[in-house]
Amino acid sequence: MKILILGGGQVGSAIAQELSTLQGHDITVIDTDEHALSNLGSQMDVQTINGNGASPVALQQAGAADADMLLALTRSDETNLVACKIAAALFNVPNRIARVRSADYLDSQNVQAEDKMPPALAAFDITDSIHPEELVTEHLTGLLHYIRALQVLPFAHERVQMVVAQAKNRDALIGKTVAEMVALLPERTDCQICAIYRNNRLIVPQASTLVEEGDEICFAADARHVSAVMAVWFYYEHKPRRVMIAGGGNIGFRLARQLEENFNIKIIELNPQRAEWLAENLDQTLVLQGSASDENLLAREYIDEIDVFCALTNDDENNIMSALLAKNLGAKRVVCIINRSRYVDLITGNQIDIVVSPHLITIGSILAHVRRGDIAAVYPLRRGTAEAIEVVVHGDQRTSSLVGRRIDEIKWPAGCHIAAVVRGDTVMMGRNHHETVADGDHLILFVARRRVLRELEKLIQVKMGFFG
Repeated sequence: MKILILGGGQVGSAIAQELSTLQGHDITVIDTDEHALSNLGSQMDVQTINGNGASPVALQQAGAADADMLLALTRSDETNLVACKIAAALFNVPNRIARVRSADYLDSQNVQAEDKMPPALAAFDITDSIHPEELVTEHLTGLLHYIRALQVLPFAHERVQMVVAQAKNRDALIGKTVAEMVALLPERTDCQICAIYRNNRLIVPQASTLVEEGDEICFAADARHVSAVMAVWFYYEHKPRRVMIAGGGNIGFRLARQLEENFNIKIIELNPQRAEWLAENLDQTLVLQGSASDENLLAREYIDEIDVFCALTNDDENNIMSALLAKNLGAKRVVCIINRSRYVDLITGNQIDIVVSPHLITIGSILAHVRRGDIAAVYPLRRGTAEAIEVVVHGDQRTSSLVGRRIDEIKWPAGCHIAAVVRGDTVMMGRNHHETVADGDHLILFVARRRVLRELEKLIQVKMGFFG
C-alpha cells in the first residue's frame, strides 16, 4: 500500500515509524520542516518531501497519483482539509483521512445519523476523520467513571470494555487466584482476565495464577458489568464527585461540559478572556481565573477534598508540576496529559496516578484505518508495547480462516489472545474456546507482541473469492 503522510510531527512520525516496520507499505512523508524530515529519513525506511502538504506540486512530487491513502496529520486543520480536497479532485486518492482538532468543523446540527460525515468535513471530500480532542475527552470520561482504572477502552459500539487497573493492598483480589477472582463476581457477571503485568513483565493468566500487590490487571467484560467487577475487586471509599480541571482549552471545556451534570466541577483557566468565555458556555461548572500551580489558589478551593485533579493544559511541564502539587496538597487522584513520549515513561508509576498520552490515543485511531482486514478499533497498551484490537469477521468457511471454526481450532499468532466475542447484543468471554466464529462477529483481541500483527492481519483477511 502506498501511503502519503502529511506532517512529520509527533503523530506523523510515530505513524511513519509504525508503518515502516510492516511489510508491503511504501511510505512518503511531506513536511515543511527540513530538520524533522532529515531525522525521519535517517531513522526509518521512508521517503521524504520538503513542501506544503496542501500544495498540488508537493503532492504530485510525492506520487499522489499512485497513492492508496492520504493521512493528513499536520497541526493545521485547514492544511489537512485542503490537502484531502486536492487529493480527491486532482489525484483520485481513494482513502483520504484528515486530523481535525477544531470543534467548529464537528458541531453541526445538520448531521442526521452517527455514521454521516458533518457537512463541513464532507465539503472537503474526506473519507474519514480523526479528532484528537474528542478521543482524549472520551478516554478521560471513562477514567472518571471508573476511579481505579488506568485505561478504559470501548469496543463493539460500547458493548464491551477493556479495563486496566493496578492491584493495591486493600483490594479483594490480592492473594487470590484468577479462578477465585472470577468466583467472587455476582451471578451472571463474567469477565475475561487478558493479562497481568508484574514489574513490567507479562504473565499470561492461568486459573491458578496468584495476584500480588502492584500487579496491573487487564480484563474485558460486558460494559453493563464493568461497574460490578470493579466494585468487587478494587477498593475505594466512595465514587468520585468532586473534580478539578486545570486548563480550559478544548479538552478541558469538552470534559467539563460532559461531566457537569453528574459531577461537581471546578475549572482553572489562566487566560482571563478564555475564563470569561468558559463561564458563559458552561452551565454548572465553577470557573476560576488563575494558575493551577498557585498553591494558595488550590488551598482556597479545598484541593484536599478533590476526588480527581485533571491537568489538561497544552504545556507538559505545567501539567506535571500542577499535578504533583495537587497530589502533595491532598487530591485523592491526579490525572495528567503529557505529549512528549519520553516524559510519559519518566512520570508513569510515580506520584501521578494516571498519565494520558494524546498521541498514543490518536495513533491507535489512525492505525485502525491503515491495518489490513476489517479492523474496527486499535488501542495501544503498556505505552505502545501491546495492543487491544477489535476485528469484524466476514466471509464463510471457503473465504475466511475464521468463520465456521471453533476458537480453539484457529491457529492464533503467539501472544495473541481472545478477550471477547460479540454477536449482536450477546457478549461471550474469550475463554469459551468451544464457541464457533460466525460471519459478522466482533472479536476483541489482546496482542502482547506487536511483531505478530502482520500474521494477525493475514489471518483475518477475507480471500478474494468472497468478493466474486
